Amino acid sequence: MKTTLNVNGTRRPIDVPEDVPLLWVLREELGLTGTKFGCGVAACGACTVHIDGDAVRSCSMPVGAVAGRRVTTIEGLGRPGALHRLQRAWIAEQVPQCGYCQSGMLMSAAALLAARPKPTDRQIDESMTNICRCGTYASVKKAIRRASGQGASA
Repeated sequence: MKTTLNVNGTRRPIDVPEDVPLLWVLREELGLTGTKFGCGVAACGACTVHIDGDAVRSCSMPVGAVAGRRVTTIEGLGRPGALHRLQRAWIAEQVPQCGYCQSGMLMSAAALLAARPKPTDRQIDESMTNICRCGTYASVKKAIRRASGQGASA
């Protein structure tokens, strides 16, 4: 399938079968390796990206389903010298341990804050379904609260 994807605001031509998972197109065809492969069954969230602003697990999303839609990866969330408020909060709260799940966590958190600018702790718990082997959940919650302007208390 020859098509053009809108990734991080840039139109990118691709030529792959339409059933190839978006994750592999991002990583292997476009060189955007910030989005990680975790489980391959959309359970862990390491591969989370935004499609038209919604958090989606890219390992189970066929690339044919995103043609004509806006895809945002962790590389498009912020940029050097102009980090996204969540990236600044992640640093302030020292969230990452091994860091593997963090790009997916950040993308899920960004979608949450776009939908609910001042989420409650319960809304954070319900929205953040990503798995972190290091158990940084309390720090993630503090960072989300910080980024939402609600302080760092959990």
